[in-house]
Amino acid sequence: MEAVILCGGLGTRMREETEFKPKPMVTIGGRPILWHIMQYYRSFAVRDFALCLGYKGEVIRDYFLNYRIHNGDVEVDLATGTHKILREDRIDWRVRLIDTGSESQTAARLRIASAQLQGDCCFVTYGDGLSTVNLDQLLAFHRASGKRATVTAVRPPSRFGELQIEGSLIHSFIEKPQTGAGWINGGFMVFETAFLRTLPDNYDLSLEGSVLEELAACRQLAVFPHEGFWQCMDTYREMQLLNEMWAGGNAPWKSW
Repeated sequence: MEAVILCGGLGTRMREETEFKPKPMVTIGGRPILWHIMQYYRSFAVRDFALCLGYKGEVIRDYFLNYRIHNGDVEVDLATGTHKILREDRIDWRVRLIDTGSESQTAARLRIASAQLQGDCCFVTYGDGLSTVNLDQLLAFHRASGKRATVTAVRPPSRFGELQIEGSLIHSFIEKPQTGAGWINGGFMVFETAFLRTLPDNYDLSLEGSVLEELAACRQLAVFPHEGFWQCMDTYREMQLLNEMWAGGNAPWKSW
């Protein structure tokens, strides 16, 4: 299986972090959130990735082209200009860095990336969300559905703490729990590769505002409910929350 990750958005709601780098490169515990997402997929035996680059894609290119240097100990001989890796962070990912345009919408990026895919179907997700969704079960569910695409439905975290009240006393306080009402698309999708290749050659084509709506209308969009942990990183506060989880040893997505 291959995983396609959408990495080209502007990240305008996190301008404090994304003025000089794309949102997937914003760090959680000293590592880009993109690294965390890819590590999670690798824990389910996925090692082939296609990254849809756009806004400041060169930052992501540099990170992976120089991964061994950035994530290990290096000896540099300034007299000759050569270097030697002394210790490295060993990972076995194969990463395709695909330029999908700085202005392309999400579905257009997937259509462009699909030309580089080899399997009959592929995982698709965004470069700014973490979860504990079981990817093996998601894939099996998609294959059994026979549909062109499957999305993982999640309940978003509440913006506020939840109070459980007994009489005039608070029985318990839960800080920002998953809400009990309403499902949203949490990313972590599966698409038939052949379908992605049939998408129109239109750079304004949106996955969320067009393609998924049309798939739902023709009953070709399956849904995989996930009741467990899910957290996107749309705001600076959400970035802080994920960093606090990691620093406190309470990162549910860490499965490696």
